[in-house]
Amino acid sequence: MKLLFHTAFAFGVMAISSCSVMEKSSSHGFESGFYSVKSGDSLPMSVYLHIDEDQIDGYTLADSRQIFRIELSDPTPSGATDWKFQKKSMDIDITSNVFKFRPGLYRQPAQMTTDFNAALYAGWRHDTHIVTYRKNPLDQYRSEIKNRGYDIGVFAGPGIATIDAFSTRNMAAYDYSALTLQYGIAGFLESSFASFGLSAGFDHLFSPDRKVWIYQNQPWIGFIVGIAIN
Repeated sequence: MKLLFHTAFAFGVMAISSCSVMEKSSSHGFESGFYSVKSGDSLPMSVYLHIDEDQIDGYTLADSRQIFRIELSDPTPSGATDWKFQKKSMDIDITSNVFKFRPGLYRQPAQMTTDFNAALYAGWRHDTHIVTYRKNPLDQYRSEIKNRGYDIGVFAGPGIATIDAFSTRNMAAYDYSALTLQYGIAGFLESSFASFGLSAGFDHLFSPDRKVWIYQNQPWIGFIVGIAIN
C-alpha cells in the first residue's frame, strides 16, 4: 500500500511539474521587431513593427517611414482587415525530455524511462502571428491575435540513467544511478501557451558499466519541453 501511495505521489508531482514547465515554456511573444507582413492579396514585404497594447505600427526598413497602423482595441469597419506577420530567428532553449521510449534490445522488452535530464537546445525558429477581426451582433469589431510557431534544431546536455540488472543483462554488480551525456535532434510546435515536441537522440554513459549497458549510444525517441532563454 505504501509503495502504491509513493508511486502515485511521485507521478502526481511529475505531472504537475511538467505542466508548470509547459506553461512557462513559450516566451516568444508577438513583440516589436522585424517581420514579413502580408494583408489581403498584397505581396509580402519586410517591415519593422512597433507593437503596443492597442495598436501596431509598421515602418519601412529603408527610411523608417510609417506605412500602416493597425487598431487593436477599437477598430473601424474599414480597418478590420486580417494581417499575417512572419518572423524567422535563432532559438536557444533549456529543454528536458519528459520521457524517453527505448526500443527493445538483446531480447529485452522496450522500456519507457523518466530519469532526470536537461539539455541546451539551439535551432531555427519560424513564427507566424495572425491578426483577425470578428464582428459581434452590435456591429462592433473585436481583434484576435493567433500565435503559431515551429523550430527544428539540436540539443546536448547531462542526464541520469538507472544502471541495474535489466539494463545490463545481469552484468552490473549493483543498482545505481549514473551520469550520461544525451544528444540528438528535436522539433518543436509552439503556441501562446506551450513549447513541446518530439526528439530523437542517444545517451553516452560515463560510468565503467557503459561496456555492458545495453542503451549505450542506442537511439531513443522522446517527448521534449523547453523554456526559451533568448
